[in-house]
Amino acid sequence: MMINISKAVQLLKENDYFIILSHQNPDGDTLGGAFALFFALRKLGKKVKFECENSIPKKYEFLTDALINDAFDDGYVVAVDVADEKLLGDGLRKKYAGKVCLAVDHHLSHREFSDFTLVENKAAACEIVLSIIEKLGVEIDKQIADCLYVGIATDTGCFRYTNTTENTHLCAAKLIGLGAESGRINTAIFETKTKTYAALERLALSGLEMHFDGRCALMCVTEKMFKESGSDETECDGISALPRQIEGVLVGVTVREKAENEYKISVRTNEPVDACEICAKLGGGGHVRASGCTVKGTLDEVKKIVLDTVKESL
Repeated sequence: MMINISKAVQLLKENDYFIILSHQNPDGDTLGGAFALFFALRKLGKKVKFECENSIPKKYEFLTDALINDAFDDGYVVAVDVADEKLLGDGLRKKYAGKVCLAVDHHLSHREFSDFTLVENKAAACEIVLSIIEKLGVEIDKQIADCLYVGIATDTGCFRYTNTTENTHLCAAKLIGLGAESGRINTAIFETKTKTYAALERLALSGLEMHFDGRCALMCVTEKMFKESGSDETECDGISALPRQIEGVLVGVTVREKAENEYKISVRTNEPVDACEICAKLGGGGHVRASGCTVKGTLDEVKKIVLDTVKESL
């Protein structure tokens, strides 16, 4: 059932034990929103714990100093920034299939999987979580403000992407006023690379392919590259933005090896191409400028499938 913020706040007030879920391969928005809600509910005297399929990337670990799970079994399950149940990851999806009570999300391609669903067309899920926390009557301290700022900054590319709105800036300004350390956060997330990630980026860019008269750039990230660089998926969520940054490119594609004959596809687009439309044809979804999906097959087969789909949109 689709609901509004007031109903979501009512549901959160009515329950006392919460399990908050983020999507697999977590980014700043899913973590920032989940952590902010975690700390806000804790302030209300609720018992809370957080779960994610994968490890928290190092660059977000500074948000987790006080993230200590309470001990309990069953609780009210809330998913934050999860557009599809399969994005929870295989482990959490099996564990919580049919048990998610509330989903808070900003993807218009959201596929309902919870009892109650709150979806608003915002630049980041953290904009919605901010409104929820305010309506809960929780005082937003520096810890919560940092979490929410991280989510808003990461999903807007530090306010560079076209999804950034007036409300996005107003939310960020409010959070800075409440103590969010925007300068430190922006430096940590956008201006700092680990040596292993830098090595991975170099390997990936060395195989960059240009297609359709330079309107599409495609880059592959393989398990071999992870091993050679010493990097892993926890520190490379920003790599998908690179192909789109090339002059003249309308569609940037990153093909990332997940398992044998299985690849995660990240699509980033410039106007007028719709990334969500491309990924929806391949069983995925997301936003107009940033979407993803999973495609099975050999690397060559996957690249052909994706490029054929991109061609239809160019």
